[in-house]
Amino acid sequence: MEAPPVTVMPVTGGAINMMEYLLQGSVLDQSLESLLHRLRGLCDDMEPESFADHELVYLLRGQQGNPFILRARRSLLKPTSPWHLRYLGQPEVGDKSRHALVRNCVDVAASHSLPDFLNEMGFRMDHEFAAKGHLFRKGQMKIVVSKLSRVHVPGNLENTEPLSLSYLVELSVLAPAGQDTVSEDMKSFAEQLKPLVHLEKIDPKRLM
Repeated sequence: MEAPPVTVMPVTGGAINMMEYLLQGSVLDQSLESLLHRLRGLCDDMEPESFADHELVYLLRGQQGNPFILRARRSLLKPTSPWHLRYLGQPEVGDKSRHALVRNCVDVAASHSLPDFLNEMGFRMDHEFAAKGHLFRKGQMKIVVSKLSRVHVPGNLENTEPLSLSYLVELSVLAPAGQDTVSEDMKSFAEQLKPLVHLEKIDPKRLM
């Protein structure tokens, strides 16, 4: 479950319990232009934002239980922009009435020394990847279409390899806890993207 581009990531304060509502799918490379054309017609009347980001996933392992995971992400197109640190809680997938996966979400801007800080705190980098693509908006919904690439040598983004022959498509809304009606709007929008892409409520545990 990848983070949104750093150019569009909100900074959330601790006073508000923000939840991310998420639907995901994929589209083959050869169908990308058809999907982008459909999104331009359905989304807000503005040019989609292009992005190229580098994300590092850090783990902090305790004595027992699952490791604590944080995601650090930076823009490759705007290297002077702040890094972003992101925490995603355990997904709430049991409620059948919700049409989207729901999880707690905290985003904060950080300085360029973020990787050093995380290492000093005891976190260790588990993996990293590059993400490049486009972001569309429809009201409060964000639609991110991204190509994910493997980084062969840590920190070296000159030598990357696409993870698949498809693009990841994510439809998300960030809202205060309890606003489950947004999942209805997301479902309606996702229906308009069929059959180009089928956006689903995907449980990350099912993929492991």
